[in-house]
Amino acid sequence: MTIEAERAAQPTRSRRTPPSPPAVPVAGRTPPRVPLERVPQPREDKMSETWRLARPSRIGASLDLSQTQNGGGWFVAGVSADVGRTESVTRTIAGREVVFWRDEHGGLVAGPGSCPHLGALMDRCPVIDGTMYCRWHGLALTREGDRTWSPYRTHDDGVLIWVGLPTEGEAATDRPTLPVRPPADGSVAAVISEPAVCEPQDVIANRLDPWHGAWFHPYAFSHLVVDDAASTPACLVVDVTFRINKTFGVPVRAEFTCPDPRTIVMTITDGEGAGSVVETHATPLGVDAEGRPLTMITEATIAYSDRKGFKIANLAAPLLIPMIKRTARQLWVDDRDYAERRYELRSRGEFPG
Repeated sequence: MTIEAERAAQPTRSRRTPPSPPAVPVAGRTPPRVPLERVPQPREDKMSETWRLARPSRIGASLDLSQTQNGGGWFVAGVSADVGRTESVTRTIAGREVVFWRDEHGGLVAGPGSCPHLGALMDRCPVIDGTMYCRWHGLALTREGDRTWSPYRTHDDGVLIWVGLPTEGEAATDRPTLPVRPPADGSVAAVISEPAVCEPQDVIANRLDPWHGAWFHPYAFSHLVVDDAASTPACLVVDVTFRINKTFGVPVRAEFTCPDPRTIVMTITDGEGAGSVVETHATPLGVDAEGRPLTMITEATIAYSDRKGFKIANLAAPLLIPMIKRTARQLWVDDRDYAERRYELRSRGEFPG
């Protein structure tokens, strides 16, 4: 599907309040019975301007530090459920065609997506007992590979799948650097993917600018303050209210960190949602017909709570997950504009700072 087709299928930009995921309590503290607080949404003329704090040099320092992290050559390739046991799936990652399937034990297998025989794209090929058979002529491949085809490193973290590719400037590691997540038992995970015309660094820079949140996303956030005393270029600490409506919100404290050059993680550390994470992964795909870089934004929201009420929400996960996805997708309708505009200005040599 083309970028244009992806966008045509999405809702138009709206300032109406999207649905919000359930709140999560603070560890070690008895949470209030009702997590909402009366926090009226201020008008723009009553809001604090943040442009002086969001200095290009300040955002750039955090971005530069994130790009020094060793990514180990690992790239997020999709959702764990994308790859089953009966058929292969292909993706284009960093300009390479990559094929994925499951072995006889359910383990993830990946390798070059072009058949070594006559170059067929090995997409939707049958998989039987862990062996994939090319649809053109039946060439059989397993995770062991052969003299014509060598597999790549893979990792399935239970939510996302990763592939390890040779990457200039990055020392290969056995596994990607994963953030601390809440326990899988009892948590709710929802993942969205959005294509963008930009580079991964533009996606990361967007998230390293939390100061835009209350202004660019007033339907979702308000009363946003970056705690300068607690923040460093490697970790931004933010107090913010997640909007429920114009009257009520859920105040939280969160940290933004980058475990690798293509990932930024928001971890709620205090208030409703403590322990939950939102992982934003930026995977380079290649270039479009005009030579512009394409990046897939994959965002995993993993919510967890030890509230008794959250156990009910967990049972209702099939209904809850679409709501979380709608919220995340709405935010990225805006933030993709930010990332693409940043790339456009950089490509013209006009980016401030």
